[in-house]
Amino acid sequence: MYLFFFAVLLILFQYMNEKSIFESQENKIQSLTAKFEKSTDSLAKLKDQLAEVNYFTLQGNDNAMTYLENLGLEAEEVERTISEMIIEKNLQKGGNPLIPVEGMYGEMRVNKIKFLNHRWILADFSDGKYWGEMILEYFYNDKLELELTPISSVLYPN
Repeated sequence: MYLFFFAVLLILFQYMNEKSIFESQENKIQSLTAKFEKSTDSLAKLKDQLAEVNYFTLQGNDNAMTYLENLGLEAEEVERTISEMIIEKNLQKGGNPLIPVEGMYGEMRVNKIKFLNHRWILADFSDGKYWGEMILEYFYNDKLELELTPISSVLYPN
């Protein structure tokens, strides 16, 4: 009889223990599922934002890439070549000649470059204290020679 009661108590204890473990695991699964769905939604939102941001880039614009390909140029190579050329102009004495603003704290240098399409570049420049932005126009003529022209610039107040 004691063995029967002991066995019933042991079975009851195991049942209650397994039930609490099962409920705990179910709660964890539901919590992780909710986190996963939230992360998936956030990821989809970030993908949409990235697509929106990449709309105004050379690599994200099929028409601009087609224009360059018709000239026999690759968009990635154009970006790399022009970027290197603009950054190399930073090494010239007196600052980068493409920047239409004179440096007040030092020589103006281009820091960042963003290609908007097959014709325009947005560039950030600074002299270490003052900074600004400019729009450059780039164009390949009939001889595939590159022409870079500053269109407009803005200098931010310090």
